[in-house]
Amino acid sequence: MKSEPSVLLETALEGACFETAGEASSKLKLVLQQIGVPSDIVRRIAIAAYEAEMNVIIHAARGVVKAAVYPNRTEITVEDQGPGIPDISLAMKEGYSTAPDYVREMGFGAGMGLPNMLRCSDNFKIETVIGQGTTIYMVFYHDKQEAKLG
Repeated sequence: MKSEPSVLLETALEGACFETAGEASSKLKLVLQQIGVPSDIVRRIAIAAYEAEMNVIIHAARGVVKAAVYPNRTEITVEDQGPGIPDISLAMKEGYSTAPDYVREMGFGAGMGLPNMLRCSDNFKIETVIGQGTTIYMVFYHDKQEAKLG
C-alpha cells in the first residue's frame, strides 16, 4: 500500500509573469523547513523547483508546480503548456538556452535550468511533446543515505 503525502502543494504559473517568479519554490522551501527536512536537502529541492518554475515562466503560456511531501522524500511534478523541447539532449547541456534576449537582459535564461534540476534531484524524468508542453518529474530523498551526496 502506497503511503499518502503529508503535504500537498500546488501552484499555478503564468508564462511571462516575472513578478511572481520564485513564489512556488519559496512556499515549498518554507514548508520543508517547518517540517524539519535537512537544510542541505531543502536547498537542493528549492534550487530545482525554482529552475523548473522559471522555465515555465520563460518558455510556456502557463503551467503548474505540484509538490507531494512524504516522510522520506519530496516529489515534484511541473507541467506546462508550452512549445515543447525539440532536442532534450541539447537542452540538457550547460549554457544552452533558447530564452529570448529580453529574458537574458533580466538575468534569466542562462541555460542552467535543466542541468541544475538533474544535478539537484535524486530521480529526474522529462517528457515533452512539441506544440503541447513539457512535464518534469523529480524526486528528492530526505535521508542523506538515499540522497545524492552534494
